[in-house]
Amino acid sequence: MAPSLPPPPLIEDVTDEILLRLPPDEPEHLFRAALVCKTWLRTLCDPGFLRRYRTFHGTPPLLGLLHRLQVLEGPPARRFASTTSVPDFPHPSSGDPWERALDCRHGRVLIYMRTDDNADYLVWDPVTGERHGVPSPDIDWLIESAVVLCAADGCDHLDCHGGPFRVVFAATHDYKDTIFASVYSSETGVWSVPVCLDKSCEVFAQHMREGLADRPYYTPYLQPRRGTLVGDAVYFTVRWGNPIVKYDLGKNCLSMIDPPAEDVYYVSLMVMENSSLGFACTRDSSLRMWSRKVDTEEAADWVQYRVIELEKTIPVANPDDIPVVVGFAEGVGVIFISTCIGLFMIKLNSGLVRKVGESGVYFSVLPYMSFYTPDRGRLLSLARTN
Repeated sequence: MAPSLPPPPLIEDVTDEILLRLPPDEPEHLFRAALVCKTWLRTLCDPGFLRRYRTFHGTPPLLGLLHRLQVLEGPPARRFASTTSVPDFPHPSSGDPWERALDCRHGRVLIYMRTDDNADYLVWDPVTGERHGVPSPDIDWLIESAVVLCAADGCDHLDCHGGPFRVVFAATHDYKDTIFASVYSSETGVWSVPVCLDKSCEVFAQHMREGLADRPYYTPYLQPRRGTLVGDAVYFTVRWGNPIVKYDLGKNCLSMIDPPAEDVYYVSLMVMENSSLGFACTRDSSLRMWSRKVDTEEAADWVQYRVIELEKTIPVANPDDIPVVVGFAEGVGVIFISTCIGLFMIKLNSGLVRKVGESGVYFSVLPYMSFYTPDRGRLLSLARTN
């Protein structure tokens, strides 16, 4: 019998099309393909191909989660938990167990560094390892939330590594019944003059009247949860009654919006597929979601568009175990639910449920989304030598 001949080599264009379709949510496939031969290695490390790859797949994949898990004894556990084949990125800890991540967005993570002598906050790129220190705003504040944003003009946010960024900081004032916001620019290295939300805002004034009627000394505590970016505005929530604070980046002003549900504690703001603002909470073991158009201002109404019965999808230990919403990953339609069994993520389009964390007390889960490709991974040096 004649020896079998090796298969003919693939046409270069066909090879590119095949590699282009490797799933971004399992980056290990890219690295394994790069080890097949030098031709594939060069292709997968070529900047032009990687730009096509990111454009072809669009939204960056969910690589992992950051959260502070409250354990029974000792300080909260701080970690990056991978949800893909990507290895856990080493956390840039200063050694303080009370550090906390505030936001993950556009390939970056914003971390509060309480005891760092060089900076109060750290903007960290887990893929490249790049770090930038950010000072605290020069104003008295009590409790805060913040978001980190890519500031590159015309960026599609598919590969936000190394460019300019902004940090939007919102907080409850330490001794005034106000909420303020300020913006830090990596290009100027300074914070903007703070803007305040006070009783001149009708919704805020009504909220304060109701809060003071309920308790003698009421403070509008801004929730230290992840803010939500919709269009050119960032949204946060306030503890009592869940009113929503809106900071308009373009107009540099604050306003307040009434929520669709006031009598719940764990809530999550979301970006909906139609670029509207979403609101999610649990009630009676059901996940309830609303949406609100953001381009119609005061005339906009909340519309409830979906209810998911969680008792049919997520395991519980006993009937008294109440599932709670602790986060959302925009662009991929994933919501995070915590029970006494563990942390689960639900893909809203398919209904697929996956356990992604052990049992514990979760408050705010931060999804880290970015492309992890060989140009920024362990094969870059190998590509340059072949």
